[in-house]
Amino acid sequence: MSNSTTGSGVKYSRVMLKISGEALMGDQGFGLHPPTVARIAQEIKSVHDLGVEICLVIGGGNIFRGLAGSAQGMERTTADYMGMLATVMNALAMQSALEGIGVFTRVISAIPMDQVCEPYIRRRAVRHLEKKRVVIFAAGTGNPYFTTDTAATLRANEMACQAIFKGTKVDGVYDKDPKKFPDARRYETVTYDECLAKHLGVMDASAIALARDNSLPIIVFSLDEPGGFRGILSGQGTYTRVSG
Repeated sequence: MSNSTTGSGVKYSRVMLKISGEALMGDQGFGLHPPTVARIAQEIKSVHDLGVEICLVIGGGNIFRGLAGSAQGMERTTADYMGMLATVMNALAMQSALEGIGVFTRVISAIPMDQVCEPYIRRRAVRHLEKKRVVIFAAGTGNPYFTTDTAATLRANEMACQAIFKGTKVDGVYDKDPKKFPDARRYETVTYDECLAKHLGVMDASAIALARDNSLPIIVFSLDEPGGFRGILSGQGTYTRVSG
């Protein structure tokens, strides 16, 4: 896989975009907000138009969060499986939005449900990427106790992605919550070990450790910034790079 496919001076030719389920609910407190899904789809298309191969993992927290369910007395594995099903719903919504603007997309689920999406077969997923389809990995890793952050890192490694782009509400990693503390300081770069030691909340610990062990950089940026995803791939914009 070479960078020759990506003209326009793009740094990466295959990336993983990880977004939370909450990113899809807009200003609502719950569920899917179709105009927000459409806006994020346009962001993805703008990067896809550069020739970049894109994998996508979307959380399920806008519909159901396994940890919250288990905190309310539900058995943890059952709650986590329900959370995985929520990610499939989000993946189908994003697929619909992307295909509505002309981007061929495949949803691949770690839990087989052949009527709505494909089962996870690594070589088939790689082939979809080579054919310039956006591939959305749903249902997490297929296992309880693992988050969609870990699923994104796992699939990014399996697909030989060159970086994980973590789209959040803020434009990088801060030493404390910038929405609560005006003096919060943004890191330009931060190491995996610092993220773990300082509990910086980039991703959960198992995801960061998996990225570290495979030298996979994590780019944390704001998904609310129009053109931000494309801008960072073109070498502009504000973000934090997590690496060794």
